[in-house]
Amino acid sequence: MAIDTVVVDYGGVLTNPLVETFVAFAELARLGTDELAGALVAATQRYGQTPMAALETGRISERQMTERILAELPEGAGRVLGDGHSFGELWFRGRRPNTPFLEYLHSLRRGGVRLALLTNNVREWEPLWRAQLPVDELFDVVVDSHREGVRKPDPAIYQVLFDRLGVGPERCLFVDDTEENCTASEGLGMRAVHFTDTRRAIEEIDAVLGHQGPEQPSAVSVAVATDGAASAAATDDVLVGAGPLGAPALGGSR
Repeated sequence: MAIDTVVVDYGGVLTNPLVETFVAFAELARLGTDELAGALVAATQRYGQTPMAALETGRISERQMTERILAELPEGAGRVLGDGHSFGELWFRGRRPNTPFLEYLHSLRRGGVRLALLTNNVREWEPLWRAQLPVDELFDVVVDSHREGVRKPDPAIYQVLFDRLGVGPERCLFVDDTEENCTASEGLGMRAVHFTDTRRAIEEIDAVLGHQGPEQPSAVSVAVATDGAASAAATDDVLVGAGPLGAPALGGSR
């Protein structure tokens, strides 16, 4: 059966790469990136899950997540997070829409492809990320982890997606920048594109959908938006690498 629905992740796909957001956040919070990464790992070890996992499933608040991270930092470090600035406020100062890929998705929609958004995200951040994207204009279905109480790569959230779309996994193509999430989708019968940069993702999506490439507007008019695959892969070992329970160390808004 032909694929007629493209499902995309939010953070790192519809936005600039996670590494850029992380570095900008650390600077705004007046923390070293190694210092912040160490606190995230320590909090993961202390609670048995990543700092974002409980937040993205609505089990704790943004403030509680922030306190878990601050508790692993030296006294006084990250004080800006306790001085009236929320984690999300600083995080989204370093988050930008991936305009070329969004333009490509618009072209798919005009061509009759259904679009859906499957995101691990945060209750308190919904106004922030929705303000950056034409969500209702682009997507037929939005599945958000904090509303469902489950997050990728748990198979249950993919099943919510299929139920809302009213189609089986064989009709869908999934695009995500986290390999673990792509592997989970493939295990359920949904083909996946592991997003590493915009142009490569577009080429892979066009190939799956049967587009011919050169005569397609998307293939010739979309600018490259890349995080630099080698450096991003190295940084992701710290930012979204496997924690003690196999979960990402930082998976926020993905």
